[in-house]
Amino acid sequence: MSWHELLGPLQRLPAPAALDDWFAELLSRCASGSFELAVLGGRLAATPGLAFLAGYQSALRRLWPAAPGGLGALCATENRKLRPADMQTRVEELTITGSKDFVIAGAAAAWLLVPARDEAANDRPRLSICVVGCGERGVHIEEGQRLPLIPDIAHGRLRLEQAPCRRLAGDGWDDYVKPFRTLEDLYVLTALASWLYGVGLDCGWPQRLQLLLLGVLGGAAEVSRLPPAEAATHLLLASLNQQFEALENDLDAALASGPESWMCLWQRDRGVLQLARSARLTRQTRAADVFGLSPDEGLRP
Repeated sequence: MSWHELLGPLQRLPAPAALDDWFAELLSRCASGSFELAVLGGRLAATPGLAFLAGYQSALRRLWPAAPGGLGALCATENRKLRPADMQTRVEELTITGSKDFVIAGAAAAWLLVPARDEAANDRPRLSICVVGCGERGVHIEEGQRLPLIPDIAHGRLRLEQAPCRRLAGDGWDDYVKPFRTLEDLYVLTALASWLYGVGLDCGWPQRLQLLLLGVLGGAAEVSRLPPAEAATHLLLASLNQQFEALENDLDAALASGPESWMCLWQRDRGVLQLARSARLTRQTRAADVFGLSPDEGLRP
């Protein structure tokens, strides 16, 4: 879709009975590109949670352009830890065994990217990234309790018992886990800014506020073209986050002047943008150091 189509009036998709059906309908309407998927997903989402889901899936497809259809998830953390040395999940030949804390979309997920250790004894920890089909033997997704944030998006815990898998080329940490954290930040921000823009169209928000949201989307389009591991990417993404955070008071005032349902949804789910904030600020600080920007102690994690 063109910018003209993405920014004009659009009818939201109804709240789904099943997340995979909603995402399949979204995919059927998206002609090309992860960024377009995030913007369109935000515009078609009835809730911030569904917008988040669209942004998350867009990030996965930017990370792995050959991703299959259906909902996916990258499952990395174990016991709330993310470093390779803390992971116990292992891949041997073409089977994988271990546990992961979090599966976005839970039982609705069709496929998973799972980092697993594969180094020889006494070698430094090393990760491969493994593709796992959720319907395969030895793959168990245990349903999790609904969370206060985005409760309409299910999640689960993953347990793997010699499950069949295939490995993707590259290093599991440097080529997948690390860049995904940046991509997720970018595409979730994009989808949620797009959702708010759509609410603004419906509610007749002041043009100034709508244009400021479009400024975030235009900047995100440029950042989406950059390699996620580069310091410049982290710095430009940090600037987008600053732009968006500066809109907080204007957004609150606009939402308070319209239907209460929109305001309640945003107040409930806005905190999803603060997840992993400490890691994001660490990347920002390191990127600022590369370019010699003066440190801002107020933004340090």
